[in-house]
Amino acid sequence: MKKRNFMAGILAISFALSSAAAMAQADLAKGEVKKIDESAGKITLKHGPIKNLDMDEDGMTMVFRVQDPAMLKQVKVGDKVQFQAERATAGITVTKIEKQK
Repeated sequence: MKKRNFMAGILAISFALSSAAAMAQADLAKGEVKKIDESAGKITLKHGPIKNLDMDEDGMTMVFRVQDPAMLKQVKVGDKVQFQAERATAGITVTKIEKQK
């Protein structure tokens, strides 16, 4: 009986972790790098919907602050990217960015 409860607990934890990972992936928006301003810590992205910010428009181009200026060294103009953005006191900020494969 204890072994069955233990296995059920492991299965529940596994399901919760995979659901959290899937939700985090769903928060990523797709975009294209249009401009990088390293000195200002900003990036211009043409992007699709950003669900977690209730931005449903497709094809918008916006300037975003970046949480960590080192992120700007990972991408270049023309790259297709996936990114996560959040509202912050300084404005909408990119908190994660990665090149699309």
